[in-house]
Amino acid sequence: MRSSASRQNWLMLAGAFTAFTVSAGIMHAYAVYLVAFIEVFRWSRAETSVAYSVSQLVAGASSPLVGALVDRLGPRRLLLLGGSLLVAGLLASAAIGALWQVIVLYGIVMTVGANCLGLVVFVPILSRHFVRRRGMAISIVQSANGFARAVSAPLIQLLISGIGWRATYLAQAGFIAAAVLPLAAVFRRADRAPAESDGDGAAALADLPLRHGWTLGEAVRTPHFWLLFAVYMFTGLGSFLVSLHQLAFAVDRGFDKLYAAGVLGMGAFLAIFGTIVTGTLSDYVGRELSAIMAYGFSIVGVVCALLITGPDQHLLLWLHACFFGLTWGARGPAITAKTADLFPGAQLGTILGVITIGSGLGAAVGSWAAGFIFDLSGSYHVAFLLSIAAYLGGAVSFWALRRPPARGRAAQPAP
Repeated sequence: MRSSASRQNWLMLAGAFTAFTVSAGIMHAYAVYLVAFIEVFRWSRAETSVAYSVSQLVAGASSPLVGALVDRLGPRRLLLLGGSLLVAGLLASAAIGALWQVIVLYGIVMTVGANCLGLVVFVPILSRHFVRRRGMAISIVQSANGFARAVSAPLIQLLISGIGWRATYLAQAGFIAAAVLPLAAVFRRADRAPAESDGDGAAALADLPLRHGWTLGEAVRTPHFWLLFAVYMFTGLGSFLVSLHQLAFAVDRGFDKLYAAGVLGMGAFLAIFGTIVTGTLSDYVGRELSAIMAYGFSIVGVVCALLITGPDQHLLLWLHACFFGLTWGARGPAITAKTADLFPGAQLGTILGVITIGSGLGAAVGSWAAGFIFDLSGSYHVAFLLSIAAYLGGAVSFWALRRPPARGRAAQPAP
């Protein structure tokens, strides 16, 4: 019985990893489409970044709804809904001819769809099934973000160069349509089955959050909730002041588009290793120390980018790609696991969804601001300096989460 439950747990983990890879790959591909849109439509950097900024705002704003829905409907139905929205958005994107269409399709329709295949959907169920190894399980799913970035940039650039960006949208739609039903089937049993823990002595812990868990109202009255909100916001800001414009930055410096996409993609592959190691390490050395180490590596990566002045500086481009790529998403498992540590219970999806608004705000401001700064100054230099400052703000906020929150008398379980 335990062996069968264990296999089901690992199957769910594999399904969550695959689903998040698919959705993240679709969304990260916009960095490549951005370059194509600038060339075809002659939009400014700030204009072309608007759709991505709207996407991040919508991702944050829709996360509480997605979290509440997964608490009630389960991951399988969310997968089916999200997959349908992604297919519809991709098919319609093949016919776009105006900026407002990109904003509606990518910024709203596809973003909500991707959110239904994202972390907010999978963290609650994995947190219940992997109690003792929660950080490890979440880090494996989070590593899909880095894997998706690594694959999507060179692959989409190759497809666009070969068949054009409109046909590439159609190819992506076909892939999603074929993948959604098998992925949803993985979670059919999970919608009905009770949690089975991942280790001896953890079964009681697996059930405890469901009986005496935190509510959203209780959580928002603690400073820890708002510190987590700040961590998500600073992390999103620091990351997206750089990530959306990485390829455009490299092309501006004189690097070939396919070469630069390949280098950045190879760097992003390291996020798989960095995310899993950081998340697993957080189970042993603490969430705070693990996250702060990741912030430090990201800052080194941004500094390397600041030092690039021309296309002959291949080493600096590789160092930027590797350091920044290694820790892309690497803070995610520690932050998400910390949220589950501090606010366990049946409303974890809802709590996580509300806190994730911070990430959406930071990412939206960062991705648009980098383009706006470039339009004003002709350089990403100031944007990259602001990225470093945001990462430092995230590290300080996370360190302040060392002690668990105290619950009010009304929040205490009945004897």
